[in-house]
Amino acid sequence: MNRLGSETSPYLLQHAGNPVHWWPWGEAALAEAQRTNRPILLSIGYAACHWCHVMAHESFESPEVAAVMNALFVNVKVDREERPDVDAI
Repeated sequence: MNRLGSETSPYLLQHAGNPVHWWPWGEAALAEAQRTNRPILLSIGYAACHWCHVMAHESFESPEVAAVMNALFVNVKVDREERPDVDAI
């Protein structure tokens, strides 16, 4: 299940319809990774980023790619304009 639908970030909302089961950055995503013993796949971007849109179209909108991502990772999407602290890591 994609968990970005209730977010306020325009960037995160752009990905709310992806077949990838995205989590927003936060304790719930970290707890899910620990609970399921899966690594986090972290994707950081922003609404006006050209290459973020290319990656979304080529990868995150693909049901085949999403199936692999969903099976192997806890997928976390971060808006770098809202979370520059995470982007700086």
